[in-house]
Amino acid sequence: QVQLVESGGGSVQAGGSLRLSCAASGYRYCMAWFRQAPGKEREGVARIYTGSGSTSYADSVKGRFTISQDSAKNTLYLQMNSLKLEDTGMYYCAAKTGGTCRLMAYQYNYWGQGTQVTVSS
Repeated sequence: QVQLVESGGGSVQAGGSLRLSCAASGYRYCMAWFRQAPGKEREGVARIYTGSGSTSYADSVKGRFTISQDSAKNTLYLQMNSLKLEDTGMYYCAAKTGGTCRLMAYQYNYWGQGTQVTVSS
């Protein structure tokens, strides 16, 4: 059983930075960050293969966000720089235990409770 607990959300001005953390337990083959704005579908932000460390990003965050992991601490991170108003939303950590590692929400069977990120002008 995989358990995920996010932290690190908050309010920041546009152009600022935040780092999200996701404390994890249990075996994870692939982990990812998703976000959901009010009235919008959940979208993938970034994912990482826990074994190789290979990463992938949504086009909207490339060059601004970095996903990383600390295996010793069983923690996943999302460093978010140059934040924009459109980055506002609830951010979720997700994990899966096998198969492909893509940014498709339906493929992930373990989810955290979410942490709110609000970017203001």
